[in-house]
Amino acid sequence: MNEQKKRNKKDPSQMRHGYTTGACATAMTKAALQALVVGKVPDEVTIYLPAGQYATFKVSAFHVSEDRVMCETIKDAGDDPDATHQARIQSTVCYSEEKGTHLDGGIGVGRVTKAGLPVPVGQAAINPVPRKMIYGVVQEAIEKFKLDCGIKVIISVPDGEKIAEKTLNRRLGIIGGISILGTRGTVVPFSSSAYMASIVQAINVAKESGCEHVVITTGGRSEKHAMQQYPHLPEEAFIEMGDFVGFTLKNIARKKIPRVSLVGMMGKFSKVAQGIMMVHSKSAPISLEFLAGIANKVGVDEETQQEILQANTASQVGEILQGNEAFFTALCKNCCYYALNHMNTDIKVSTTLYTMNGDCLGKAENIDKLDEDDWYRG
Repeated sequence: MNEQKKRNKKDPSQMRHGYTTGACATAMTKAALQALVVGKVPDEVTIYLPAGQYATFKVSAFHVSEDRVMCETIKDAGDDPDATHQARIQSTVCYSEEKGTHLDGGIGVGRVTKAGLPVPVGQAAINPVPRKMIYGVVQEAIEKFKLDCGIKVIISVPDGEKIAEKTLNRRLGIIGGISILGTRGTVVPFSSSAYMASIVQAINVAKESGCEHVVITTGGRSEKHAMQQYPHLPEEAFIEMGDFVGFTLKNIARKKIPRVSLVGMMGKFSKVAQGIMMVHSKSAPISLEFLAGIANKVGVDEETQQEILQANTASQVGEILQGNEAFFTALCKNCCYYALNHMNTDIKVSTTLYTMNGDCLGKAENIDKLDEDDWYRG
């Protein structure tokens, strides 16, 4: 029974969806507006989400003063491991003599300081879809209550600055808090789309910051090694791509950035060397036969090749061959060739492989053309 429960917990179909910060901010704007006009704070409000469904949000706290109302809800991200889960999302509204909707961020909502994001520099980091949603509920209230004035809306997240430390906001140039996000209004547990969107934003910021060389890594450890390898590059140049190697490379190619370096470890980069561009553990197995073939190509003896074929992991292969410069150079070149082939554009590609503790296994630098005689296909 316990094993069955554990299996169900991991099944995405069993996971509970949540709501975005944008949906929470919109709902609290609607609640605060209603309280401002009718003089009573509702217990809950229902809004229509871009995903095509209605959602109801509880008002968990409020504050009413003579000329303004603040309503707060607690963000529920469902079963997604979201940094903003349980965050307090607030909207404060008041009348304005100037007609229209006047939206800004308050405490805990970041402000954009770098170009390349979907919000102009200087504005609060409230993304386009949440802005549209908030404008929509304000206009709805103006029409419903026949208001002959404007409405000022301030979105706040009291713990936003602390929460932002767990995100990439600072590197993207969003200072002072979190972003108010969401394109659908709902949060899908372990969704790839949110991560892919963050990769696109990071590439856009790098491009707009003038980076002509970006470094893509699979995670925090490999990024740390990359920053030590390229200390002259600004932080905007470093992009965590996770498992989305092909997606990241394609977006770099679209932005016409002239140089890219891949930095990672044996496990995922052994897949890239085979031409696998989605390197999640479930996407494709590592081929020990392929690694033995590379070893054979560079003259590794048969006994060691047999040892490679008996290895448990690609990392173990790295340990077996550590110090064999020819093997790791060939493996890194293969990563470069497949990256060049995938992007199909004029660009220089480098690849560096590290061990877990930061030892450099090997590298190939500034490969800008395919060498069919050198490119090992297995």
